[in-house]
Amino acid sequence: MEIKATLITFAVVFLAELGDKTQLMAMALSSSKKGICPSVFLGSCLALICTSAIAVFAGGLLDRCIPRRYLLFGSGLLFIALGVFMLVNCAMKSGSPAA
Repeated sequence: MEIKATLITFAVVFLAELGDKTQLMAMALSSSKKGICPSVFLGSCLALICTSAIAVFAGGLLDRCIPRRYLLFGSGLLFIALGVFMLVNCAMKSGSPAA
């Protein structure tokens, strides 16, 4: 196991999850009853482990089936397309013409 990859992954996932709706949900659940914090913590950890395992497995499968340059190009294209979609959607909701 590469320690550098592990630390980078930890930092990226940690920062991405801060203030995320999942964190807000966990805070709301843990404040709903006394003594429920350990259960919410365990449930949240297991859920994140499962979703991360699915993502890692799918990424490894894609890496074996599709050349890396196509994956990078496709993910970049998808990122740009989602950004354009969000901008157009926001412009349509505000009533101003799309830029």
